[in-house]
Amino acid sequence: MSVMRLGFVQVRETDVEKAAAYYTSVLGLQQVAQQDGRYYFKAWDEYDHHSVVIEGGGLGLVKMGYKVEREDELAQLEKKIEAFGLPVRRVAKGENLAIGQAIRCTLPSDHVLELYATAEQPGTQVGTLNPAPWPAEQRGIAVSRLDHLLLTAEDVRTAADFFTRILGFHLSERIITDYKTEEMLGAFLFCSNKAHDIAFIKGPNGKLHHFAFWLESWHDILRAGDILGREGLKIDFGPTRHGITRGTTIYFFGPNGNRNEVFSGGYIAYPDFPCITWTADQLGRGIFYIHQEVNERFSTYVT
Repeated sequence: MSVMRLGFVQVRETDVEKAAAYYTSVLGLQQVAQQDGRYYFKAWDEYDHHSVVIEGGGLGLVKMGYKVEREDELAQLEKKIEAFGLPVRRVAKGENLAIGQAIRCTLPSDHVLELYATAEQPGTQVGTLNPAPWPAEQRGIAVSRLDHLLLTAEDVRTAADFFTRILGFHLSERIITDYKTEEMLGAFLFCSNKAHDIAFIKGPNGKLHHFAFWLESWHDILRAGDILGREGLKIDFGPTRHGITRGTTIYFFGPNGNRNEVFSGGYIAYPDFPCITWTADQLGRGIFYIHQEVNERFSTYVT
C-alpha cells in the first residue's frame, strides 16, 4: 500500500468570504474555484487542482484527503479498514470537485478520512519546462504547499495504530507519560520522508488543532511573522523551533479562529527511522525547544 501524502483539508469557517480573503491575501494561496458555497485553493508549488477547501457552518475540520499512488489500492485499503472495524463508503468520481473516486471512513477519533488516487493537475505557477525557482509574482506569505495537520484524539494509541497498521505510516516521534505506564499522549506519523504528515495529541475526539503550510527557510518563517504582524493577525506562538521534528515554526489564527502554522526544516525520515520518545515532563522542550514551555491556549484551544 502506498499513501503518498496529504492531498487536501476541508474546513469550516464562520465567515467564508473573510476567510477567502485571508487565504489569498495573507497566506498567498490561489483561489481556483467556487462552487456550492465552497471555495477551493492551492499553493503556488502544488500540481493538483486544490489543497484547501472552505465552507460555512462554524469552525474545524470537515474532512481530510490523503492521496494514494494507484487507484487499484483503494479496494485493498477498503478491506483493511473494514477488518479494523470501521465502515467504509465509496465516493464517486466528481463528488469531490476535480478528484477521482475515493473511499471514506470515520476514524476512531471521529475525524473523516478520504483516500483517493487521482486528481486534476493544472500544474504549478512555475510549470515543468525550464521552471524558475519561484513565481515572479507572489502575494503575502506565499506558502509553497500544504504540509501536515494535527488532530486531537481521546485514544492516541488507537489513532496511531490505524495509520501504521492499515495505511502503512511510520511513527517518527511519540509523547508518553513516562516509561512506567507508556500512556501515549502524542503521535507523529509520516508516509513520505517528512518528519510528519499527520499528528495526534490527546484531547477531545473530532477536533482540529491546526493545519500547516511549508516554507523553505527560517528566513521565510521570520518574513511570515512580519506579514502576520502587519495584517494584525493573532499569533499563538513563535517564531521558534520545535524539539519534536526540529522544525521552525509560527502558529497563528485565521480571522475566524482556525489555527494555522507555517513550518520549515526538520529532519528527513525513512521507513527504518527509529521512533524518538519524549516524556511528559519534557513536553515544554519537545513542543517549543527554545522557550521550554507551552502556553495554556496552545494546549487546550481546538476547533
